Amino acid sequence: MTLTTSFERPLVVTKRMVDHPADSHTLERYRATGGYEGIRRALDMTRDELVELVKESGLLGRGGAAFSAGMKWSLLAPARPAYLIVNGDESEPGTFKDRQLIERDPHQIIEGAMIASWANEVNHAFIYIRGEYAKPARRLQAAIDEAYAAGILGENVMGTGYHLDITVHLGAGAYICGEETALINSLEGRRGEPRLKPPYFPAAIGLYGQPTVVNNIETVSNLPHIVVNGAEWYKNLAHPEDTGTFMISLSGHINRPGNYELPHGITWRQLFDEVGGGIRNGNELKMWIPGGASAPWFTPEEHLDLEITKNATAGAGSMIGSGAVIVMDETTCVVRAAERVVRFFAHESCGECTPCREGTSWLEMILRRIESGLGRPIDADLLLDVSDNINIGLSWPPRQTTICPLGPSATSPIMSIMNYYKDEVLEHIHGGGCPFK
Repeated sequence: MTLTTSFERPLVVTKRMVDHPADSHTLERYRATGGYEGIRRALDMTRDELVELVKESGLLGRGGAAFSAGMKWSLLAPARPAYLIVNGDESEPGTFKDRQLIERDPHQIIEGAMIASWANEVNHAFIYIRGEYAKPARRLQAAIDEAYAAGILGENVMGTGYHLDITVHLGAGAYICGEETALINSLEGRRGEPRLKPPYFPAAIGLYGQPTVVNNIETVSNLPHIVVNGAEWYKNLAHPEDTGTFMISLSGHINRPGNYELPHGITWRQLFDEVGGGIRNGNELKMWIPGGASAPWFTPEEHLDLEITKNATAGAGSMIGSGAVIVMDETTCVVRAAERVVRFFAHESCGECTPCREGTSWLEMILRRIESGLGRPIDADLLLDVSDNINIGLSWPPRQTTICPLGPSATSPIMSIMNYYKDEVLEHIHGGGCPFK
């Protein structure tokens, strides 16, 4: 798709699939467009040089936390063996960018995993993919098989003597396994639930009790380009605070939904008008979720001209997160929207922590009661009270009252509708049900 925008739209991780949509997933096309040059260069660098290069590039994790990829590598404990896990358990509602990267450019992920493995003295890497991604998993496994047959993977990587194996593992469809320690438990054959902390990072104790690096699919997809083109090139692609590009999964009441690779620093108005083609059916924009279901919502009155950067979004009380932007227009009932998000979290809670297990179910029940016309005058305050028991002080970022952020994140839609649309919630209660039916 060709987009006409007022800003330069550099393509990095999606360039191959845009330029060569028919065969971007093949080894032949990958090599013909410069593929595996990054790992060739990386193998000529020391591991310290490679870690410093990635730190200097400013590459932030694209899975949600936006932690420095190079810094994460530098925290790896000295014990060996060490492992790399590439997290493709893309289960956040509204997020579908990693699926496209896996399906349409799998060799880019393999090369990125190889670079990360070399930098961290890893001989066995795992790519953990959401269980529902059957076709992408087959496509990735076929690419790995191609790489082994070509001598790119295996006992003697590109004739250097370096040994690296990559294994694809499919999850069982649990959202909680996107959390890195729950993912590790799942990979070990255990119940997919987060581990107690400390240690706070698997870099100390991770897979099989060994130091482990966990990087997102999009994160590792950037690595070949950084190695080939350099840190300065990557930093100069877009915003000085947030280097490189990032992928957005745009959905909801928008004319052009889909995945887009964009420069940091454009505004939400530019995203919706120039990239998304405006609000569907000519309706007015009411609100949007800027970074996946875990993120507090934004409104056009306060946030439309805000830059899409980590700091600007955080300063406004939300996050870019997983890159899932869900747009809602004037026809949207905020109570119904919040109930659906909370229902998801209640269903996906592993049940390990009481505030999450009990609190999310209570929030779902209260919202459902309000939406059905059975809401009580105390229910508006009760929503806030229950949320405060999950996320003490209703702060953002939320306070860690549970082993993982799932429970506190479930309070985001409650905080959002009570901050911006309390009158609509009260209208449901006092008017005997939803006015949007």
